[in-house]
Amino acid sequence: MTLVIFDCDGVLVDSEIISATQLIAALEELEVRIDLAYVAQHFLGRSYPVVMQQIREEFGVHLAPEFETEYRARLLAAFEQDLKIIPHVAEVIERLALPYCAATSSSRPRAERSLEIVGLAGAFAGRLHTASEVARGKPAPDLFLHVAERHGVAPGDCLVLEDSLNGIRAARAAGMAVWRFTGGSHLGETAAPEPPDAVPDLRFASFAEFPDLVERHLADGKSAFAPRDGQRERRSG
Repeated sequence: MTLVIFDCDGVLVDSEIISATQLIAALEELEVRIDLAYVAQHFLGRSYPVVMQQIREEFGVHLAPEFETEYRARLLAAFEQDLKIIPHVAEVIERLALPYCAATSSSRPRAERSLEIVGLAGAFAGRLHTASEVARGKPAPDLFLHVAERHGVAPGDCLVLEDSLNGIRAARAAGMAVWRFTGGSHLGETAAPEPPDAVPDLRFASFAEFPDLVERHLADGKSAFAPRDGQRERRSG
């Protein structure tokens, strides 16, 4: 393991329940009715254009150009008020001695603002990758393969941290190890079951347990984390 790749929504920031609630409300105004379980199964981990195209095709609804503008504005306003960092992830990143980055299906402006709101912008400066950098977003492997190439790491040496089935599929297709984080507020009773093509190598519900899990899975016996109270020089990633 030489590169840790974090998904953003639902892994770094607890945003998915906010996004789902706002989308459900916006579509209800157009008499398109979906619920959290539907969003979790069909939309989680996918880019906005893909989600909108599926809505058009499945429900036969016309989405005017201003729909996206209004939805994004409402979503960012909700983020400003309600967005929270995933518990313990900031300490994990601070102590992580392995190179790391984020790879998300969100737009760059949304991802950057999300990280700013929760205080992670500095930690991911120059380490943020979005689906806009590749031709195909998740569940295609393009974004993860692009990230590995950019960081000079073989896909088999990457560990992906994902919450969504489509993210797991993408990591699998890229030939990477993938662990599913299940501690986001959206992964409760609405969590979709894992089909055979989206089964992670490991599941964990709290980043408080993440350091111990990583140490147990490192093959070379080296520590992936700096001492809790010590200072260390972070390797570039």
